[in-house]
Amino acid sequence: MINEQIRDKEVRVIGQDGEQLGVMSSKEAMKLADEAGLDLVKIAPTAKPPVCKIVDYGKYRYEQARREKEAKKKQKTIEIKEIRLSPNIDTNDLNTKVNAAKKFITKGDKVKVTLRFRGREMAHMASSKHILDDFAEALADIAVVEKPAKVEGRSMTLILAEKR
Repeated sequence: MINEQIRDKEVRVIGQDGEQLGVMSSKEAMKLADEAGLDLVKIAPTAKPPVCKIVDYGKYRYEQARREKEAKKKQKTIEIKEIRLSPNIDTNDLNTKVNAAKKFITKGDKVKVTLRFRGREMAHMASSKHILDDFAEALADIAVVEKPAKVEGRSMTLILAEKR
């Protein structure tokens, strides 16, 4: 909130060079801001009394946007990549999937390994768990199991994350 939008009776005012001007009515604070040719900006609305600062509003918004952009740059987004397997997968196919997962994990992504069951395969879910265990063991040197194998409907899932 800026200038006339501030409707509080009393506000704590900070000057343009950062010095405390004390607690005063919002009208007095507006008068000070007008004399300086700047805006009165509420920077801490939840404080008692609310904190307002005398600044150039355009410059203040620009600085805030720059700070947010810097913070966003430093963030690392972790994606979850999914690899689907079937219970009757061959060893060479499994190795190909392991290599793909290795690539994802070295990039810093998490890998969700899904073992999909169709039709009659549903009857032998327990005997197919070893496929996921083998997959996790093949990647044990670079990945750690974040969520162990768990049956969810017609599939069994396992989540692997990069070792710290």
